[in-house]
Amino acid sequence: MHIEKNTVVTLTYRLMDAQGEVLEESEAASPATYLHGGYDGIFPAVEAALEGKAAGDELDLALEPEEAFGEYDEELVRVEPQHLFPENVHVGMQLEGSSEDGRHHMIYTVTDIAEGRVVVDGNHPLAGQSLRLQCRVIEVRKASEEEVAHGHVHGPGGHPHH
Repeated sequence: MHIEKNTVVTLTYRLMDAQGEVLEESEAASPATYLHGGYDGIFPAVEAALEGKAAGDELDLALEPEEAFGEYDEELVRVEPQHLFPENVHVGMQLEGSSEDGRHHMIYTVTDIAEGRVVVDGNHPLAGQSLRLQCRVIEVRKASEEEVAHGHVHGPGGHPHH
């Protein structure tokens, strides 16, 4: 079976930075699984490159920032009074919050603490970076009607049942 809209794709992958350093890697025992066809389970550029592939096929793809985690946005960096944070706040800590306009849920990473102020960054840690993705298709199957209706994979390797 070939990868097309409304198929469930299982793959192993290696994500690297522009210098070839491995940033993230799946293991054969725990591959990634997503619903193919515009359901936002994988970057659109990767989904397009996987279209028509079958089990056993491999992909080696360069991704520019706008095709991956986006460009770095200085406006997502905020400086807040330290008293607004838990006592154990530390650099590297991730916190949930909302955008300054209050309309979007955000994950902020603490990047600095000094002089009673905490700097938090709402950018993804890989924003602004060119990346390289290597993957191997392990399995392709037709998605169930329920998976298509819900827009994600169910069961092992996917989203648990509702």
